[in-house]
Amino acid sequence: MQNEHKTTPMRLDRDALLQKANELPLCPGVYLMRDRLGKVIYVGKSRKLKNRVSQYFQNGEKNVKTARMVSLVADFDYFLCDTEIEALTLENALIKQYSPKYNIRLKDAKSYPYIKVTAEEYPRLIMTRTRQADKGKYFGPYSGVATVFSIIDTLKKTLGLPDCKHRFPRDIGKIRPCLYHQMGRCCGVCTGQITPEEYQARIDMAVDILRGKTAQVRRQTEESMLQCAEEERYEAAATYRDTLRALDRLSDRQNVVAAPDTEQDVVALYSDDICSCISVFYIRSGAVSDKSDFVFGRDQLTEAGDLSAFLCEHYRVRTYIPHEILLSFSMEQEELETISAYLTGLAGHRVIVRVPERGRLHTLCRMVEDNARERAERHRAALEKDDGALIRLAQLCGLEVYPERIEAYDISNLGAEHLTAGMIVCRDGQFRRSDYRTFHIKTVQGTDDYASMREALYRRLSHLGDEDGSFSQVPDLILLDGGRGHVGVIRQLLDEMGLDIPVFGMVKDDYHKTRALCTDTEEISIAREQQVFMLLYRIQEEVHRYTVSRMDAAKRKTLKTSSLEKIPGIGAIKAKKLLTAFGGLGAIKQASVQQIAAIKGISGRDAQAVYDYFHVKGK
Repeated sequence: MQNEHKTTPMRLDRDALLQKANELPLCPGVYLMRDRLGKVIYVGKSRKLKNRVSQYFQNGEKNVKTARMVSLVADFDYFLCDTEIEALTLENALIKQYSPKYNIRLKDAKSYPYIKVTAEEYPRLIMTRTRQADKGKYFGPYSGVATVFSIIDTLKKTLGLPDCKHRFPRDIGKIRPCLYHQMGRCCGVCTGQITPEEYQARIDMAVDILRGKTAQVRRQTEESMLQCAEEERYEAAATYRDTLRALDRLSDRQNVVAAPDTEQDVVALYSDDICSCISVFYIRSGAVSDKSDFVFGRDQLTEAGDLSAFLCEHYRVRTYIPHEILLSFSMEQEELETISAYLTGLAGHRVIVRVPERGRLHTLCRMVEDNARERAERHRAALEKDDGALIRLAQLCGLEVYPERIEAYDISNLGAEHLTAGMIVCRDGQFRRSDYRTFHIKTVQGTDDYASMREALYRRLSHLGDEDGSFSQVPDLILLDGGRGHVGVIRQLLDEMGLDIPVFGMVKDDYHKTRALCTDTEEISIAREQQVFMLLYRIQEEVHRYTVSRMDAAKRKTLKTSSLEKIPGIGAIKAKKLLTAFGGLGAIKQASVQQIAAIKGISGRDAQAVYDYFHVKGK
């Protein structure tokens, strides 16, 4: 059971915060640190709430990140929980709800790539980013799309699975076998010589490999090869032999780090005052099958005690959780047991989370930690380069603060139609694509760039009072793809809204390259500032690319649907059905009346009208 204790936002001094913390009970709970505006900046949990929270406000040595967070705390709320697992679950939920600045967070699970084995008579292996409640089997998530396609390609080559776009059994016997079948890289489902049972056996092998059972698949394949040889079915035996060789090549490409039957994950942490990195190596059948690196910025806390929520969220979205997870960093035994119990509930089998202190497993943890350190150092080098450009940009523009969050805006249109404003976000010199936004201009008639920019900025800045979300964050600098006129219009808007945010225009030369920044009265040359020039060039190119792409997408959507909606009896819904079924206007133009009428929701009269529209003379 959870009991919430919430206070009205107010600024408490350090002594008052310590006194409030000392009055907390010694029981499991979750706490929320709030800043002077009442916004949640950090969520944590503890099995002894009083001890944990009071540590923040006691005199003593703290690392730079923790000290920075504590300096902003104006008050805190807390929830009392009955068990540590309940506190851990609630902590995860609150981190997702508030997205606090100082908590480490995973990206949205929707963006992770999975491998899906479809539920068909002849199943296929495909890449997908969404898990649906269908009968398909999902594996992952994986570290990237390239990894997914590499695995799918390897499995198809190894097991002779078709790589074509044909659908089976619909196309069996209706097409000629392709070159891959002649080369021995495809089993040739299209020939009709492979039964559904034989094909399913290959899919079952692919599923076992995806589950990490490569050694088991190898044993089964070897047994089948020997049996076929004894029965003098030499062609079948040769096929199994080739599969064995492909499996051996697959194993050779992997980094073998343990015994063939070993399945475990190794999680390592490297952290300094600039950035942190968590590396996860996924070991299946004794080899590193994949790895993930999660890099976090200078503000996010990555002490060992802060990682339990990360681990639980990381494994919540994964299809498979191994029986053993090794950590390179120390944790209290009670914390390890809590995480183990939580993951056991997710996995449906016992999961042990532990910290090896010696021997081969300890050495393996150090190897993964070296990977985390190397990845963090590369990130830090990039940050230092960007920091130099941002600091110099702040000096040139006379900014009072380091421009941590920069928002850039551009306007794109097709004549007087599809007026679109694009907003991109550059945080610490890196593009934050999850924060990009598009504004379809609603109130402006004609092609008035100034009015369009004003509407976009007004709609965006009206959300600064939101409790959470990207729009609640005040930008340190606003950049406009335009000149003094654009800056003057937005400067007036900011004055009307009572906001004091620096605004500059990005002025282009005759070759469409950034040559200067400008206010509404003067220009600031960046011709001799190579780092600043490259940063602004990247920002201007990115905001232009993004805005044009969003305008173009709106244009294509309108053109596609509007041409179909000109047909009598075809409205927006039927037009969408046709485009979805055929994949585009080109295919609709080539379709017969019977093919069009076969689409659910399209009558014979509708089909004839569509056909006539594209084929009758004069249309």
